[in-house]
Amino acid sequence: VQLVESGGGLVQAGGSLRLSCAASGRTFSTYAMGWFRQAPGKEREFVAVISWSGLRSGLNIDYADSVKGRFTISRDNAKNTVYLQMDSLKPEDTAVYYCAADSVPYRGVGFVRSTIEYWGQGTQVTVSS
Repeated sequence: VQLVESGGGLVQAGGSLRLSCAASGRTFSTYAMGWFRQAPGKEREFVAVISWSGLRSGLNIDYADSVKGRFTISRDNAKNTVYLQMDSLKPEDTAVYYCAADSVPYRGVGFVRSTIEYWGQGTQVTVSS
């Protein structure tokens, strides 16, 4: 099982980047998928999560308060891929961004660092001022 991120890079403040996470080794269509990030000297923190759309509660999407209104998470189950569109980037968004997957259905709570089953290797995002 492998999660491979791509799309990171260097961008000026106010710019945009789109991260992709391609999953392989199994089908992740029913998994909760999401993103965490880790800045130098800080703990890895939650960014965004998207659930499986087949839940009785429907599709659940959540964001960290720091990125609401600027970041958009989406997924393409046919491609086993999850995306993170990042707009209006700020220098404080600079971090290594990690893709994450969890088989526990996401219904608004529970997508936490300590219980994530699969992690990607990370992709660096640097936002210059």
